[in-house]
Amino acid sequence: MAKGITRQRIVEAALEVLDEGGADAVTVRAVATRLDVKAPALYWHVAGKQELLDEMATEIQRRVQAAFEPEAATGPLSGLASYARAVRHEYLLHRDGARTFSGTRLTDPEVLRAQEPWLEAWTAGGATLAEVRTAAELVTAFVVGFVIEEQERAQSAAEDPSRYDVAERDAFVGEDSPLVRETGHLVTDPESRFETQLGVVMAGVEGLLGG
Repeated sequence: MAKGITRQRIVEAALEVLDEGGADAVTVRAVATRLDVKAPALYWHVAGKQELLDEMATEIQRRVQAAFEPEAATGPLSGLASYARAVRHEYLLHRDGARTFSGTRLTDPEVLRAQEPWLEAWTAGGATLAEVRTAAELVTAFVVGFVIEEQERAQSAAEDPSRYDVAERDAFVGEDSPLVRETGHLVTDPESRFETQLGVVMAGVEGLLGG
């Protein structure tokens, strides 16, 4: 085992690799290079790339829980809305964040156990555990999809600033489709879109959980 190499150091180095090169750049070899060790030294801690991604996602989830925990006890609606904002915030801190961390598995049982108090609180209000799980999955799916699109568009625009130019879109669509043209003018900033769409999602969650 390489001296001084811990899972925490590996995760920190992996997040640095992600931020610099994106999801495709994250490999055990790349992280080992960042830590100035040979790749086999990391296999004491992670079996391969998927386990590395799982460890990274677990650290992100710790940060998410720390951010929304104060709101969790106020009830499922406020708690889940706060959770959604915390997830988006953490994903946006890292290049390809949503794409990288979706589909991963939590590796720390303490992170899973931390859900127990707010699950107890939320089901105490009358919602079933199955309903709460469905609501949480729905909110998570919305955030992941929204942020994947948000990050992909931002990166595309950075490479080609005219890619989403409204005037160019108007000319491309033509004057015989005024409603289609108008939709391009209705696009707001990502923050506003997120809050508007989250509100729609939470309205559905409120119906699911019986208000």
